Amino acid sequence: MIQSDLHTHTFFSADGRQDLRVMIERAISLGLRYYGTSEHFDYDYISKKVKIRGEDVRQIDAAAYFDCARAMQNEYSGRISYLIGCEFGYDDSAPIQDMYCKISETYSPDFIVNSVHTCLGKDCYFPEFFAGKSKEYAYSAYLYRVLESLDAPYPYDVVAHIGYCARNAAYADPKLRYADFADIIDAILKKIIEKNKILEVNSSAKTAGSPFIPDTDILQRYFDLGGRKVIFSSDAHDETRIGDKRDIVSDALKKIGFTHVTLPVRGKYIEEEL
Repeated sequence: MIQSDLHTHTFFSADGRQDLRVMIERAISLGLRYYGTSEHFDYDYISKKVKIRGEDVRQIDAAAYFDCARAMQNEYSGRISYLIGCEFGYDDSAPIQDMYCKISETYSPDFIVNSVHTCLGKDCYFPEFFAGKSKEYAYSAYLYRVLESLDAPYPYDVVAHIGYCARNAAYADPKLRYADFADIIDAILKKIIEKNKILEVNSSAKTAGSPFIPDTDILQRYFDLGGRKVIFSSDAHDETRIGDKRDIVSDALKKIGFTHVTLPVRGKYIEEEL
């Protein structure tokens, strides 16, 4: 059984719904060995002036987050390996990338998750992103953005939730299938392998047509290409979803041929058996 979950959010993130201590205590009660928070650093919203429901997205107080998290890390040492991470929302502008590099240099997070949330000036979770766009066009734009994000200059460890665009997509069939976008998905997977990054299997799939994203067809292709570094993530925003579907993800990964998940822990990669 997978005993780790590093991609989660607390009140420090704009959309988090729970206190950090409650989240850590829940992770302990579930028997997790490694638990991490990867709070949102949404500087991409600043760059493109992206709004959610007409409002600016609240940005994280980085100093407050790291001060609190480091104190918790010390307090819970010996009970659980609590890791302090960041989720950087990729943007192509040099000033925003410099801001992410500065966060990394200033606070030395234990791990960094690289994510694509914004594309074509919109957050590709919300209905306005899909308005007037075919599924092929919208998903292709998102996937090319993911490919571009892999060359980000900050030292990220994990490539997050490939298929984010399908979570709330306004299509009768929202599923992101490898066969429909084989060339661009191959380019993404090959670059993840080339750069020695970790591919996230995210169990917050919502209406994406699968229990997790990316689905097994993409994970199988990653394995066939030689990719072995995967990580389970619940993307929980409150304590109720920590570790959600880790048994389902574990079984699916084993069927493909994976033997372990890979955890980024302060510059080192640790393998945890499935």
